[in-house]
Amino acid sequence: MKKKIEQVSILLDALPYIKKYSNEIFVIKYGGSAQVDPVLKDKFAKDILLMYLMGIKPVIVHGGGNKINQLLEKLNIKSKFIDGLRVTDAQTMDVVEMILSGNINKEITALINQHGAKAIGMSGKDANFLTAVPLNEEKYGLVGKIITIEASVIHKLIAEKFIPVIAPIATAVDVNSHPGYNINADFAASQIAVSLGARKIIFMTDTPGVMDENRDFLSTLSKEEIVRLKENGTIAGGMIPKVDACLEAIDGNVPKAHIIDGRVEHALLLEVFTSEGVGTVIRKSKEL
Repeated sequence: MKKKIEQVSILLDALPYIKKYSNEIFVIKYGGSAQVDPVLKDKFAKDILLMYLMGIKPVIVHGGGNKINQLLEKLNIKSKFIDGLRVTDAQTMDVVEMILSGNINKEITALINQHGAKAIGMSGKDANFLTAVPLNEEKYGLVGKIITIEASVIHKLIAEKFIPVIAPIATAVDVNSHPGYNINADFAASQIAVSLGARKIIFMTDTPGVMDENRDFLSTLSKEEIVRLKENGTIAGGMIPKVDACLEAIDGNVPKAHIIDGRVEHALLLEVFTSEGVGTVIRKSKEL
């Protein structure tokens, strides 16, 4: 009986958040170990289903760097990164699109559907959802910068009770014989969240969140603190595009951005439905 009462207590603790977030759009950037480990993949799908059943409207944007690296290596194509971005020539673009839009996108979609939700996979090329121009063609090749987002495509899918699963590949403005553009998944997620008027954007990573100079975990962060931690080198490497994408989202009126540890089982539910959460929250206002 005690165990049953504890279970009810947990549900009651989550009730305010269920009421607050019902009918709201959450954009989730899915990557890291949560996208590779079979156990974590299964738990992620269950978390998405539970959020969906509680009235939240999840939109998933995914990366796939590990699998892209593996296939490029098999094909003897060297990977090159500048500023954390994969330099993408035409040959690499073929592999990127095949892995992201094909292999990974359909795997995520199928797994969520197996658990009883109604997910639909797509890339930014579908229905011209994402259109891009070169970020810096000489430096990065076919890495793109999004210039238009047809948000109505996603709103229509949500209205039909679908969970969109999006591969960050964009159509070129000049479509004629152009392979399209590889878009950094963090920035694709932030811009999609802004365009949809999302309530939250959540980045799943392989770190507990953002740390300070003493390697202590930071549960909340302001824009000013982020600037300071970047300037003194505390925020560095792969965390830079994550926090920059968070800032881009909140500057675009997404109320909260979260960086959570995808290696923690059910991290999504713990972050959304508990008062303490498990990650770092970057917010524009003081609203909880």
